[in-house]
Amino acid sequence: MGEYIKHKKQFVIHFLTWIFFLTIILTQLYVERGAFPEDFFARILLKIITFYINYIFLVPLLLFKKKHFFYFLLVAVLLTVNFLFDYYILERPDFVINNLDTLPKSIPVLFTSMFIIVSTSIKIYEVWKDDDDTKKEIVATQNLSELEALKNQLSPHFLFNSLNSIYSLTRKKSNDAPEAVITLSELMRYMLYQADDEFVLLQQELDYIQNYIKLQRLRIANNENVRINIHGSISSQKIRPLLFISFIENAFKYGTDFKGNTEVKIEISIDNDELYFMCSNIIGDSNVDKENSGIGLQNTIDRLQLLYPERHSLDIMEENEQFTVKLSLKLD
Repeated sequence: MGEYIKHKKQFVIHFLTWIFFLTIILTQLYVERGAFPEDFFARILLKIITFYINYIFLVPLLLFKKKHFFYFLLVAVLLTVNFLFDYYILERPDFVINNLDTLPKSIPVLFTSMFIIVSTSIKIYEVWKDDDDTKKEIVATQNLSELEALKNQLSPHFLFNSLNSIYSLTRKKSNDAPEAVITLSELMRYMLYQADDEFVLLQQELDYIQNYIKLQRLRIANNENVRINIHGSISSQKIRPLLFISFIENAFKYGTDFKGNTEVKIEISIDNDELYFMCSNIIGDSNVDKENSGIGLQNTIDRLQLLYPERHSLDIMEENEQFTVKLSLKLD
């Protein structure tokens, strides 16, 4: 169906282009001579036939297959046929320019050559455009597949971490455990029903982040140094879902020192379609799970490359026992 529509579109474009071209030529002839040469339509028909012989057969079957000798040989044959037709069958051309009888015989050959050059150029452009569209479609398909794979890795990773947090509360027989379960249900509802969308409202994503931090606060004994600041104008901006959660997860996972103090600072500012995100935590956990600790973080980096190419700036720094992520993003 797609090929049919494409060919139909090409036919319409070609047809309208020829109508436009012939209208210009015929108008000029009528203005200059007050009549049309008797052999005009025979001449122009041969040029159109030459155009499509080159466009449909010679370029695809010879030039594109690098059979250059045969291609130029047959082009020479086409030029010769046109020359013989113009001079010896129709007894010299009588075209747009006055007094063509006094002009050299190369003029009709050059005119025919123009048709061949134009048809070759159009065919080359069409093939290049088709190849380019195909490449873009392949890349888009690969990107979608990669994103789905990244999301499938991210969701279980988040769930396991959250369940660990609730398990910690239940072991302590904390009164906050029921609230933690409710908060987790809100988080999972978002991930199941909103996060599968291509875009979500920025406000929804921020609510999700705040719920996650609320869950972490319930788990942490000393949470006075856990702070989040959100400021700016939030209206109808949209964002890709689950972009920040891995950075925040990482901060809570390793932002606790040997005394049990947790220090996590998150700042989000919005200015129209510009978003700035900063997440900082102390480097306190020396028992880092090297096999699994970087999964969510790397997934987010990969997703940013796929979803916001050339529309984001990401800096990840580790200095003075502080791990800091700074992300600036141009929203959709």
